[in-house]
Amino acid sequence: MSQRALRRIARREDLGLSARDFAQLARLDSPLRIQAFVSALHANHEPDGETLHSVRNVLRHRVAHCMEGALVAACALWIHGDPPLLLHLACVEHDNPHVIALFRRGRAWGAISKSNGTWLRYREPVYRSLRELAMSYFHEFFDRDGHKTLRSYGRPFDLRRADTTTWVTADAPCWAVHDRLAEGAHRELLTSAQAAQLSRRDAFERESASQVQYPAPG
Repeated sequence: MSQRALRRIARREDLGLSARDFAQLARLDSPLRIQAFVSALHANHEPDGETLHSVRNVLRHRVAHCMEGALVAACALWIHGDPPLLLHLACVEHDNPHVIALFRRGRAWGAISKSNGTWLRYREPVYRSLRELAMSYFHEFFDRDGHKTLRSYGRPFDLRRADTTTWVTADAPCWAVHDRLAEGAHRELLTSAQAAQLSRRDAFERESASQVQYPAPG
């Protein structure tokens, strides 16, 4: 890694952001403030096809889906001395995976998470392991038919391993970073026998989960 990549605290010149964009993130000096910022970004419904905006493009367009929000959160954490770590939560093939930004307080893990629904959001830094943290999303991670779909979690990916031009200031979609995250080694959360015996979320739970913060246009 370069000396820039190894920096504990990211400076504006390390990131390549404008003074205005850097100042926005520098004001977010706690995980709760970062969470409030990414939650306030309008949900990216990708009307023109799949996107994976860089941090700069999220700040420009003011929209984000889960990984886009996680990139912004990780960048803000790095500015304030936390490593920019992402965690990939993988699910069955027909559902959508989720990406969260990790942080630690003492020995406990927490997460910042962009989600248009109520379930897959912020996690307090109270989890003793990454498995505990990932399992906190298990019951709420389900498809439209109520089937629980979360299956595994990746290793923490330190974004300092990726050039900042590929995820902070890129104009093109950040697929290379996505692929490194998604294709890395994952740890299973349950056995195939356990997966075969999972219950469905009931109709009331499914209805409750249909509430979203930012409805899709039309």
